[in-house]
Amino acid sequence: MRYALLLIATLLSAVPTWAEEYEKGPNGGLMLDVAGVDAELLTTEKTVTINVFDAKNGKPIATKGYSGAVLIAGGSGRETVTLAPQGENSLMGDAKTPIAAGTTITLTIKTAEGKSGQAKFKE
Repeated sequence: MRYALLLIATLLSAVPTWAEEYEKGPNGGLMLDVAGVDAELLTTEKTVTINVFDAKNGKPIATKGYSGAVLIAGGSGRETVTLAPQGENSLMGDAKTPIAAGTTITLTIKTAEGKSGQAKFKE
């Protein structure tokens, strides 16, 4: 419960980055600049993956020491999913319900250097 309250407070207090134009990421996902890095969103049925790249040169960045969460909002449902480092340059988490087309996904991310930010994706 304490973690959920902390996450909600973080989501409300983070400085948002709302962009209207997405770049296409190296893996075909939507990509936005957030917290000084490029974050590429990929989703499967219930899995959210954020791939992290250097905003200057496009090279993958190791996600050791990163933390993040996404707020998935679609239809009448909302779900918060905690993301954990996975592989070389990814953060990953699993939703309880399938992620539908047209869903809005709000990412809150904190880098290993302590820089944080927020980005909003529309699937």
